[in-house]
Amino acid sequence: MDPGQTRANALTVLAPFAAIIGATCAFQFGASLAKGLFPAVGPQGAAALRLVLGAAMLIVVVRPWRAWPKPAPLLPMAGLGLATAGAILFFYLAIGRLPQGVAVALQFLGPLGVAIAGSRRPSDLLWAGLAAAGVWGLVGQGLRQGTDRLDLLGIGFALAAAASWAAYIVWGQAASRAFGRATPALAVGVATLVVFPVGAQHAGLAALLQPALLPLALLVALISTAIPFSLEMYALPRMPARTFAVLTSLEPAFGALAGLVLLHERLASAQLAGVLAVMAAAAGAAWSSQPRATDIPPT
Repeated sequence: MDPGQTRANALTVLAPFAAIIGATCAFQFGASLAKGLFPAVGPQGAAALRLVLGAAMLIVVVRPWRAWPKPAPLLPMAGLGLATAGAILFFYLAIGRLPQGVAVALQFLGPLGVAIAGSRRPSDLLWAGLAAAGVWGLVGQGLRQGTDRLDLLGIGFALAAAASWAAYIVWGQAASRAFGRATPALAVGVATLVVFPVGAQHAGLAALLQPALLPLALLVALISTAIPFSLEMYALPRMPARTFAVLTSLEPAFGALAGLVLLHERLASAQLAGVLAVMAAAAGAAWSSQPRATDIPPT
């Protein structure tokens, strides 16, 4: 085989995995930064600012009307937009009441459920199980020591975020196949229409429009919305949904890293072992997910 063709084939296989890793890292660092907005506008206001500014960035860059399909399948896009709104709003509400690591672990039940439900090979269950063990290593000690202090409403919000994340994975594949590169801008736009009224009602429109909040809000929108959604919508139609779900097991690992770098949180030895287990699960999923004919999504 021609060496140039070999390199091109390798890039085609590896690029979606690299996109998911980059998106996962951006989501968690963005979540840590977004906490700086909570004292001024609350989780609802922070979610609204993130989405409205992120949507504006994506629309300017992508110009989604140029890739509008005819006829346009609106149901997948509506489903993806609602799932995006739920995943962001409920997660922000959860981290407003729970430690970020606990909220991430509970939210991870969504993609893990997708991975298990769509599994056809024993190795898929193995990597999902290893990822789950890693999540327990990251947060299990805190859960054992502080169960009585965990906020039940926060747990409910985190589980709602998990369900939204699972729906995001399912609808994301269908929507991205139909709308292509326009998908991130359209999905975030739909999510903005859902979440912004909630944020404005909670924080007040005047609070959301404070000029002092704009620099941090713009940074959160860029890191948490514009960059990762573009990367994920590139990757989703190029890999099976269960593989995407297992790869997002990197979420707790990057959440721990974001906490260390931005919040100066140090990890116990069990938590460090959890990080290694989660990253090993993600690497194992990438290594073992050689597509079969029935698994290759259309590009």
